[in-house]
Amino acid sequence: MSSTSSDRVAGARDRDSEGRARNARPRDGLGRPLPYGADGVARQPEGVVRTPDRTVAEAQTLLDAGRPFHAHEVFEDAWKSGPEGERGLWRALAQLAVGLTHSARGNVTGGARLLRRGAQGVRDWTADSGVREPYGMDAAGLVGWARALADAVEDGTAGVVDAARSAPRLRAGA
Repeated sequence: MSSTSSDRVAGARDRDSEGRARNARPRDGLGRPLPYGADGVARQPEGVVRTPDRTVAEAQTLLDAGRPFHAHEVFEDAWKSGPEGERGLWRALAQLAVGLTHSARGNVTGGARLLRRGAQGVRDWTADSGVREPYGMDAAGLVGWARALADAVEDGTAGVVDAARSAPRLRAGA
């Protein structure tokens, strides 16, 4: 069922093809809902099972394009479908992407909090697993990036955060 401003019933919930509640409003590049009928950015398909390397590559492409909200959805798919032992890593990466999203939206408190939570999650996962560069990712570099951006967002030196310019490099030298 498609929902547009002209065929929506007041108070009705958007539903996906399986009947689950799903907001059909278009979204901007930072994932903010736009009015029905507005041109938005294509949403990431949900529930896609990717290889870890494909997850990292797709997320990096989205981060580079200034779409961290969409990168978070890619990481969330890996978190939900990946091996139990890796879920903490993917969850932490999703938190970093959401932290960048909130920072770019001007949400200082939420952005800094999620950046720090994600950084701690990456640090804890690498310490617990003994894997320093999971899937070629620069875990230490991501932790440093997140903490530095959180500090700059909180103290105001970051100014208006441009999501593309502030995006991390997931893999060193990539």
